[in-house]
Amino acid sequence: MLRGSFDDVPLTALFPLLTPADVDALHQAADAVDTARAGRATARWEWAPEHAVLPDGRPGTPVVLGLDVVEHAGGGDQLEFLLQVVWTDQGQLAVDAAVNVACWCETDHVTHDVDALRLVVGEETSLPGAFRIGAERLTGWLADPHDADHWRAAAGLPPRRTA
Repeated sequence: MLRGSFDDVPLTALFPLLTPADVDALHQAADAVDTARAGRATARWEWAPEHAVLPDGRPGTPVVLGLDVVEHAGGGDQLEFLLQVVWTDQGQLAVDAAVNVACWCETDHVTHDVDALRLVVGEETSLPGAFRIGAERLTGWLADPHDADHWRAAAGLPPRRTA
């Protein structure tokens, strides 16, 4: 994975069918995310040029482009806000957005995605449109409480165990 500002992302290399208007729309959505993160470190976007084409035989969900905003919490807790463009198991591009929290269940699931959103890119949803919706969701989450227990409670998950 390569990392940098959104201006560094080679959008037309990752998504060759984008028009100049599509590229502008993606930049506007990313700018909204950066604005929502004002006062924090600059967003470090990640991209994988080798995933611009669906990788054959790769397990998991290959991420083409993404942002992971980590909110530091004490006591081994975890709170992340994710926005990613990925390949689905069916070979379609999708935009995923989620709040990710550490698991404190009796059975350790490691993490849980809560309030997750997946928009598959296709005839009804363009990549710029799906990305804009995901970015709007992300900016809303960034304005909400930055407390992992808040998100766990909203999802019906157990609170963090304290020592």
